[in-house]
Amino acid sequence: MRDPEGIARTLREANSVCICSHVSPDGDTIGSALAMRLVLINMGKRVRVFCQDKVPDSLCFLPGADEIRHPEENTERYDLFLSVDVSDEARLGSCAALRSCCERTAQIDHHWTNPGFAGVNSVDGNASATCTMIREQMKYLDAPLTREIAECLYAGISTDTGNFSFDCTDPEAFRVMGDLLEAGLPLADLSMRLFREKSKEQLKLLGRAIEKMSFEADGRIAVMMLNRQDFEDCGALSEHADTVVNYGLETIGTQMAVLARESDDNRIKFSLRARAPLTVDDVAARLGGGGHNRAAGISMEGTLKATTRVVVRAMKERLQKEDKARKK
Repeated sequence: MRDPEGIARTLREANSVCICSHVSPDGDTIGSALAMRLVLINMGKRVRVFCQDKVPDSLCFLPGADEIRHPEENTERYDLFLSVDVSDEARLGSCAALRSCCERTAQIDHHWTNPGFAGVNSVDGNASATCTMIREQMKYLDAPLTREIAECLYAGISTDTGNFSFDCTDPEAFRVMGDLLEAGLPLADLSMRLFREKSKEQLKLLGRAIEKMSFEADGRIAVMMLNRQDFEDCGALSEHADTVVNYGLETIGTQMAVLARESDDNRIKFSLRARAPLTVDDVAARLGGGGHNRAAGISMEGTLKATTRVVVRAMKERLQKEDKARKK
C-alpha cells in the first residue's frame, strides 16, 4: 500500500538517512537511491547511499553514482534506514546489517511480493517503477525537481519499462516523463547511453549467448547459458549480461526466455522473461526467486546444466498450465 504521507513524515523527522539499494543493482534501484539522495541533501539532511555490489558501468554517469559505498565502509549511525526498490530483506544483501546503525526503517518499492518488512512501508505492485513513486514522494516533500534528479528518475523508469515498451508501462510513467522533460532532461543523450551504446565486451558476450541459444517446448522457450569461460573469453563482467535474455524473447514464436549464467559467488543466476499472458514471477517464486510478472530472477546452487534443466522444466509446466486454461 502506498504511503507517501507516512514516508514524508518519517523523512522530515530524520536528520540523517542511510539509503540502500538491492543486490545486483539495476537502473530503478540506483536511480531511486540517487534521486532520493539529492532530494534529502537539498532538505539539509546528512545522507549516505550504500549497495552491496558495484554500480553497473552503464549507470556510472548518473549524478552521485561515485558516492555510493559498500556497507562495510560505514562507520556512522543514522536516524533512518531507507531502502528503495528492494522487494524483500534478502535482496538487501550485506546492506541488511546497516539497519542496526539506524533508529528507524522505511522503504519505497513497487514489487507486489514485498512483505512490508520496514517500519514504514510505501509499496505499490502496480507502479511501473519505484522511480515513479519517488517522483510522487517528492511532491509530498515539496521538493523541487532539478535536472540532476530528473536524470536519475529517467534511468529508473526507462529501464524498468523496457524503454516504455513493457506492459507494466502505465499513464503515470508518461506523466512523470513530462515532468522530467520540463525539468531539462537531456532525453536523446541519456536514451543513447542507456539503450543503444554497448561496450565491445557486451557485444561479444551477446554474440556468444545467441550462438549457444537453444529452444525448448517446440520453440516456445528460448534458453541461453553462459559459463565463466564465456565471460573470460569476452573480457566481460556479470553486468554485461543483464539485458541478454531480452534477445531470446525477440525470436518469432518464442513466448518465454531464460538466461542462465555462472556467477562469481559459485551460484547460477537466472533471468526469466515472458510474453503476455504468460508470467514468470510465479515460476521464479517456486524456485526461491522473485520479480515482476514478465521479468523475474532466480539464484540457485548447483551446476549450470542441472539447474537450467530444473528451471526450464518449471517454465514448461507454466506453459502447460496456460494451455489448459485456454482450452477451458
